[in-house]
Amino acid sequence: MYPPVEPVLIQLGPLALRWYGLLVVVGIALGGWIASRYVVSKGQDPNAIWDGLVWVLLPALLGARLYYVFIQSPRGPEGLQGFLANPISILDITRGGLHIFGAFIFGAAALFLYIRRRKLPLLIYLDAVGLALPLGQAVARWANFINQELYGPPTDLPWGLRIDPEHRIPPYNDLTAYPDTVRFHPLFLYESLWNFLGFGLMSLAWRRFGDRLRDGDLALIYLIWYPLGRFFIEFARTDSWFFPGTPFNLVHVLSALAVVGATTALVVRRRKHPPVNAKARTASQ
Repeated sequence: MYPPVEPVLIQLGPLALRWYGLLVVVGIALGGWIASRYVVSKGQDPNAIWDGLVWVLLPALLGARLYYVFIQSPRGPEGLQGFLANPISILDITRGGLHIFGAFIFGAAALFLYIRRRKLPLLIYLDAVGLALPLGQAVARWANFINQELYGPPTDLPWGLRIDPEHRIPPYNDLTAYPDTVRFHPLFLYESLWNFLGFGLMSLAWRRFGDRLRDGDLALIYLIWYPLGRFFIEFARTDSWFFPGTPFNLVHVLSALAVVGATTALVVRRRKHPPVNAKARTASQ
């Protein structure tokens, strides 16, 4: 497996349109379209979704960068130490990049402020976002393929990813130990497929069992599905900072908290407030 195109799609002097940016924008647009369709099905204004993107995207981008710099980046001159020595480099997203968990944290805070300001029904819009996110993430993850990033350890599997020497990180940049013939686990692919599957299952639940779902259920399902997959994928990351002497990092902690918290909330709220149809069936028996 190898990127079929160069990272730069169009170059106009100093300006460049990159596949990375294009795929991220496509993912956001598809997610916005799904979210707008969902809120329409609930009798809400779809324009509120598109207006909300203006509020959410910039804080999400800021959070994604800060998370990478201060949490994800390696400890040393090539990572956090280098950023602190040259703070202006924090703004250079071509050096290291972004991390989705930072986007979640800052984006979620901005989303709550937007919903409160517009006085929108919170749970309906959280469900819309929860349904849209897996599709947007699944598409945007292919940007990592073009950039030859988000790969795991070496593998002999037929779908192993070829990584050019300039895109390798230690110790895999040692071409004596890891020659050009070595292939790597395509973690971006695993996460993309996991998200596509999650979107398909959540869409099925919405379409076929919507009358049994309470507002907020889809958001909780997302908070179970995505972190569960990410928890296991994270063990194979080659570019993360891990807690010393352990195979765990902060993503493992956040993912576990999300899965346990969302599962507990989903079970408790459905026990206390079973679906209307379920109550009707019980009463008729």
